[in-house]
Amino acid sequence: MLSNLDLVREFVGSSIQKKDILLANRSLTAQTVYNINNLATKAEGVIATVQLNTPLTEFLILSNSSHWELLNQTLPESNYILKGNIDSHGFYHYQYCQIPNNYRLQCTKSVVLWRTWWKYRKNSLQLGIQSDLLIQTRDSWYPIRDLIISNGILYVKTLGSEIEIDADDLVIWLSKICH
Repeated sequence: MLSNLDLVREFVGSSIQKKDILLANRSLTAQTVYNINNLATKAEGVIATVQLNTPLTEFLILSNSSHWELLNQTLPESNYILKGNIDSHGFYHYQYCQIPNNYRLQCTKSVVLWRTWWKYRKNSLQLGIQSDLLIQTRDSWYPIRDLIISNGILYVKTLGSEIEIDADDLVIWLSKICH
């Protein structure tokens, strides 16, 4: 029997390839209905959906689903990132994003970025611009120059600007893949 992670990966992969799907395990059901791939649970109903007959693949993920973290972990593996806020139906929208080579896409609470920054901080104190961690702003990726947390707000300094992020907000960032 497929694990939840394997089933979600199959759902994502089939949806990206614009293929029909019909899979289930004890928790999740993935199926195609009228050119729409749906991922559902018995308790919550549809928790993810993808239109197959559109040129650009966009995943809609139910924001309060008990499986949201699993989906949020799986979609960045295929370079799909959260775009915008929750829509009027309670869904997050995930769209494809071009990722620079040798980087891993992350979509986490801002506090995870802060913790990761402190691991890289020793290297960032050296001369030159470090590019181990990048953050997206104005639809481009910028190296993080400094990161400060104060009163529940994370201040991320890049070459061109400073971004303010609430400690509970989601943030999209890249970490360099070490070989």
